[in-house]
Amino acid sequence: MLDVFIDAGPATPVTPISAGILSAWIETASPAHAAWAKAQGFKAKAGETLALPNTEGAIERVLFGLGDESDPFIYGGLAGKLQPGDYVFDPTPEDASVALLGFALGTYAFNRYKSGSKDDAPKVRMVVPTGVDCHDVSRIARGIFLGRDLINTPAADMGPADLEAAAEKLHHRFDARLSVTTGDDLLRDNYPMVHAVGRASDRAPRLIDLTWGRSDAPKITLVGKGVCFDTGGLNLKPGNFMALMKKDMGGAAAALGLAQMIMERGLDVRLRVLIGAVENSVAGNAFRPSDILQSRKGLTVEIGNTDAEGRLVLGDALAEADTETPELLVDFATLTGAARVALGPELPPFFTKDEALAAELEDAATTAHDPVWRLPLWAPYDSWLDSKIADVNHISDGPFAGCITAALFLNRFVTETASYVHFDIYGWNAKPRPGRPVGGDIQAVRALYHLLTKRYG
Repeated sequence: MLDVFIDAGPATPVTPISAGILSAWIETASPAHAAWAKAQGFKAKAGETLALPNTEGAIERVLFGLGDESDPFIYGGLAGKLQPGDYVFDPTPEDASVALLGFALGTYAFNRYKSGSKDDAPKVRMVVPTGVDCHDVSRIARGIFLGRDLINTPAADMGPADLEAAAEKLHHRFDARLSVTTGDDLLRDNYPMVHAVGRASDRAPRLIDLTWGRSDAPKITLVGKGVCFDTGGLNLKPGNFMALMKKDMGGAAAALGLAQMIMERGLDVRLRVLIGAVENSVAGNAFRPSDILQSRKGLTVEIGNTDAEGRLVLGDALAEADTETPELLVDFATLTGAARVALGPELPPFFTKDEALAAELEDAATTAHDPVWRLPLWAPYDSWLDSKIADVNHISDGPFAGCITAALFLNRFVTETASYVHFDIYGWNAKPRPGRPVGGDIQAVRALYHLLTKRYG
């Protein structure tokens, strides 16, 4: 389990208090503690803490404000506000597993480029509440931390080869099988769109293919968009739109984070992870607007804008995944700004034709407190992708429904697999929330993990 958890031992109690029960708590508290809370102006606002001293001046108990209890991960704010030491919930929160996960997520920090080692820093640790599977909470947190680290790493240190190295670590750790097709070998092995998007970079593009589990187990395939930096290509992005493009490999980070959770849990599945890892750069050999690309699926694709590169990389990977007709095919991609316009950065949309899967996902998202929202694969918009000179254009010629037309484009590459879902994630926390600091994050992963453990656990 994570080193921020302990099974037992002497620990300072942490008492969660909502604003609605503060008055009742004050009436039952000791006179000294009640007077101290009043004197300090404690209102039980969300994330507010108050240390209650004993007669010797040491901390006897910590009050933790829940506010209106609307955020299930409110406990993510605890770790940064407690003094180093060991703590225990008293009383145990109603949803103790979520509280413990929130606490764990709040301990995350990206310190790779900070001077000095943080390993010896005093830690805040929490006693695991009775009945909570701390090992599962730990593996979820570790998977999220892996994804956050990958996204937060600057593109100079997180290129296609570095994504391959991340997959290689999982390959060695879990005795998985790893195959990587690099550079011009992508043309030999028929991944022409992955090659086209990445060929202008001096860091060779590649198709990363990781498999794990017994061969006759239910096939689960994860596809991740691994655009390690997106300049926009010849349709160059303005500087302000390029600032966060290190996160454009967030789909790959999500796929690898979820894969780690699955393998750590030992789910009885045959897992496959496919990542097209590229850098969309500008050079004399960059692909151009109006170019016609061949695809692994056999479709010819007209390029409307080189800044819509992610769906091209995904198209080849999805076509390969589709050849196996897995029981479930999932892709994660930081794909469209239109998804953020529609739903904002905290609510990723998903697209699927499988009604049963959609209902299962919505239930899993609610249970895991990992919100997602279904948007339609609106068939009449499919004609917006018509091309006069190729089988399909990869974007429409208008400003509307950009995330829907992107999903419709991807669906052209999945023709044999009945259960396929596409997630258009943001992959970034623009403002701090409990357990979710500013920076990279992997969305929809906890919902998928919950679904998979319910099916195959």
